[in-house]
Amino acid sequence: MLIKSQLAPEPPIPREEPVQKQERHLDPSDISLPPGFHIEVFAKGLDTPINLIFTEDGEMLVADAGVIDGNGKVLRYRNGRFEVIADHFNPPLTGINYRDGIIYVSHRGFITVIMSDGSKENIISGLPSYGDHHNNRVVFGPDGKMYFGQGTATNSGVVGSDNSWTEDYPFFHDYPGSNINLYGQNFISEDTRTPYPEDIAYTGAYSPFGVPNERFESVKGIKTASGSILRANPDGSELELVAWGLRNPFRILFDSIGRLLCANHGADVRGSRPINNSPDEFQIIRPGMWYGWPDYTGGLPISLPIFQAEGHAQPQPLIINPPMIPPRPFGIFTPHSAVMGFDFDTKGSFGPSGDAYIAEYGSEAPETTGGKPLPMVGHRISRIDMNTGQVYNFAINTSGYAASHTGGGGFERPIDVVFGPDNAMYVLDFAVTPEDEPDEFSPGSGVIWRISRD
Repeated sequence: MLIKSQLAPEPPIPREEPVQKQERHLDPSDISLPPGFHIEVFAKGLDTPINLIFTEDGEMLVADAGVIDGNGKVLRYRNGRFEVIADHFNPPLTGINYRDGIIYVSHRGFITVIMSDGSKENIISGLPSYGDHHNNRVVFGPDGKMYFGQGTATNSGVVGSDNSWTEDYPFFHDYPGSNINLYGQNFISEDTRTPYPEDIAYTGAYSPFGVPNERFESVKGIKTASGSILRANPDGSELELVAWGLRNPFRILFDSIGRLLCANHGADVRGSRPINNSPDEFQIIRPGMWYGWPDYTGGLPISLPIFQAEGHAQPQPLIINPPMIPPRPFGIFTPHSAVMGFDFDTKGSFGPSGDAYIAEYGSEAPETTGGKPLPMVGHRISRIDMNTGQVYNFAINTSGYAASHTGGGGFERPIDVVFGPDNAMYVLDFAVTPEDEPDEFSPGSGVIWRISRD
């Protein structure tokens, strides 16, 4: 069983030449809000804040992803400053939660608890998080179980030259959540295992890099499937599969009536099987469901012409007789919005009671978009009408662009939204990324914004 393992290994050594720390220009007036709202800088100088929670005593805890220095951390806000209360978590640390005096930390491959005495223990380990996406923040359901999302290894089911992790994990690939049969398509890419650029590799779906599929090949489903929702007891025991067919279920949360909602990322225009115009999704998660990845996006088959990337073949389904026709998403977002953390306005402090507010991180162009810049996608907070699924802008830079794109002082990379005990909204703004370098982050450029009623 994947419980009570050894503690996570020490984090990797940070890069020799990190991005230089730069003072970030901040100007709340550059952010447009509906009438009657006010925004201010609550905290600045953080590195890569990815998740914020309040304990039952109202204490603020913040998770740092650790992608700058190779060291995921949990911070506590006290007396106007942040202090590290636990670190040495495998980056990226993707989220934290708190229950009965215990802090639950999700980091690459592990779920670790921090006890009230400061001791740490891995309650789940060995999660399939060596690829593009990882295991994400845990939440607790009405049934008392612990739920979390597990991302996929690849963009669209096939390991290719876009997956730099193959050098360290050459046998890693995606795994389905139920037994499936494949058509047997094989995809040609540069063979990154050799120093010769003319060498090519043939790779099939749900296979390691360079391993082709046979026609009508059968693949056995596993419990810890790629692109899934998993649940376990709070101590990590009795791990089980809830649903699968999601690409990257970055954040999940139960609403006030017990529904489990999920922010899921659409596919990119990259790799051996690029998919164009793939929307981000807001899904209602139901046990036993398949949500369509890697053969559907936004509830539609990827064989539709709209999903064909320029200069590439029309994508075709990989799976023969898929588990079911997937449900249409409750809400749809523009491709590459990168929907991240969200929270429900259960008290109706900001508008209709129960509506969701969600952070849109923004495009990682050019590497995810086929080389096309998309500067006006994301970089905002949106409101989701929980009666209709309609999405509305709530807080957005007046320019419509990321702050660094125009030299403004507003949002850069919003990644989490949390309503605090003071009925204010707290927005985590991850970090500044240099132009055309979406995987680089400037130390000390992370911000927490506070939005309140006037």
